[in-house]
Amino acid sequence: MDRLKEAVSRRKADTASGPTALPDLPDEERRRAFDGLRARTPSPELEARARQGLEAAREGVAREREAMARRMAQALGLDAPDAVALADAVRVPTTGSWVPVLFVSSSMPIDVLRTYAGQLEKAGGVMAFRGMPGGLTRVGPMAKLSAEILRLDPGCEGPACAMRGVQIIVDPLVFRQHGVTRVPALAMIPGDPAQPYCERDDDAPVSPHLVYGDAALSGLLGEYARLGGKMEVRDAEARLENR
Repeated sequence: MDRLKEAVSRRKADTASGPTALPDLPDEERRRAFDGLRARTPSPELEARARQGLEAAREGVAREREAMARRMAQALGLDAPDAVALADAVRVPTTGSWVPVLFVSSSMPIDVLRTYAGQLEKAGGVMAFRGMPGGLTRVGPMAKLSAEILRLDPGCEGPACAMRGVQIIVDPLVFRQHGVTRVPALAMIPGDPAQPYCERDDDAPVSPHLVYGDAALSGLLGEYARLGGKMEVRDAEARLENR
């Protein structure tokens, strides 16, 4: 045991005695090294290989994103073509328009959530959850709930089920930003409510009004207009009435 301890101590000493800093070269050698770097002849072959590597990396990222979208589509009960169609259908209006955002919870009855989804589809709105059932580390329960909310036929199962064109987001920050304390609640947000956190400005606009109440979307929009938000709800009300 003593010899083993001594061998381990020697090994630690040898490891610790290794170089911990760059050598202090004389000025002449350092100048020669930097001159050699500056005089390096460009290599078109190496640059071409670097460009090819960059393109290959970009293609790999694109393939990974496509595969992730396909897996999410399968989790929601969609096949790949339906997933693309749904992404196009739920595209949020361009910046400058006001988007109705309905704050909801997984504790609300599924029939109520499905009814709101149908109304939001007509109005071009978004459904927002504070968190996911089962916690943020479990995607499966949220995917199942989203599919139950979005299926046109509640009894349909599998990838062939038709879905509503409504975007569902899970965003605790947007709840905090707009001061939502209970659900359902309606806010009108300019631009894209589903914008990633890293792309948001610190001074992101807040809904001028917030309407609470277990009422139809048309009633919530009407109450919002009564509070002084006629301009914000004008387009959403028109879409809701015309479809």
